[in-house]
Amino acid sequence: MELLKKLIETASPSGRESAIAELIKEEVSPYVDEAYIDNLGNLIAHKKGTGKKIMFAAHMDEIGVIVTYIDDKGYLRFSDVGGLYAKYLAGKRVVFANGTEGVIGTEPENEKNSLLKMYIDIGASSKEEAEKNVSVGDMAVFVGNYKEQGNVVISKTLDNKVGCYVLIETLKNVDSNNDLYFVFTVQEEVGLRGARTAAFSIEPDFALAIDVTDTGDTPLNEKIAVKLGDGAAIKVMDYSIICDGSVRETLIELAKNNNISYQLEVMTDGGTDAGTIHFSKGGVKTGGISIPTRYIHSPSEMANINDIKAVIELTKAFANN
Repeated sequence: MELLKKLIETASPSGRESAIAELIKEEVSPYVDEAYIDNLGNLIAHKKGTGKKIMFAAHMDEIGVIVTYIDDKGYLRFSDVGGLYAKYLAGKRVVFANGTEGVIGTEPENEKNSLLKMYIDIGASSKEEAEKNVSVGDMAVFVGNYKEQGNVVISKTLDNKVGCYVLIETLKNVDSNNDLYFVFTVQEEVGLRGARTAAFSIEPDFALAIDVTDTGDTPLNEKIAVKLGDGAAIKVMDYSIICDGSVRETLIELAKNNNISYQLEVMTDGGTDAGTIHFSKGGVKTGGISIPTRYIHSPSEMANINDIKAVIELTKAFANN
């Protein structure tokens, strides 16, 4: 899964996705009729056909941090770019676009894990020294290596580089008469923004969002039916959408007919690109397929390789249907 590793190692904080867009464009161009980047930064790969117009969406952006203030001693105060769980942050490293790295520290009295009481230490001794490398408004992403171990992948930003990987592998192997749009979206983590404009311009008949979803299989976790290793998670509902019934039932039927392992997903917190696609213009029949993932929005996420393969197979089956 060398391509997934390459995607993960290409930094793409929300609003700064140009590098990964170019990487994916180069990867998919031989397999589609056209690939272009729209005004907002979405990469749209179009495989022309005479059948139904289907839009597949996976977001390219990853969570990160943005510098809001540099104090006299050279410490950087920051805010989140996308939702961060502060409990995961202390002691973690971040890297800026110019290669400058820093360690996230926290003030001693920060029982509530407030970002306002956290800072980034880049080893500078003064504001002037820090400003030689970092400015207010600069974004950074987390440092974290990619590791395949047994049947799992452990890495930062599986959310949602793994979804992008699914779409790339699908379009490389799909054989369909349908009119297929594979959209690699921007700014999902800060408001599902790219998918909104892409769906408006494409006007699909059907759409699927490919993203990660939480699991409920770790000790004392919230009761969630999704488990690592139990297959592709067919979305029923999340905070942003109640999926179209016909799309959901089609996915279930395709999974059964093609012996693809699947489970049903009801995500009570968070949303995906499906949330803005489904009410574009006059409305779009929209569903979702998710990759079960532990520790989402942390610097160390975990997914099962067989689940990833199942999502690829189910996405391909839907494209061919």
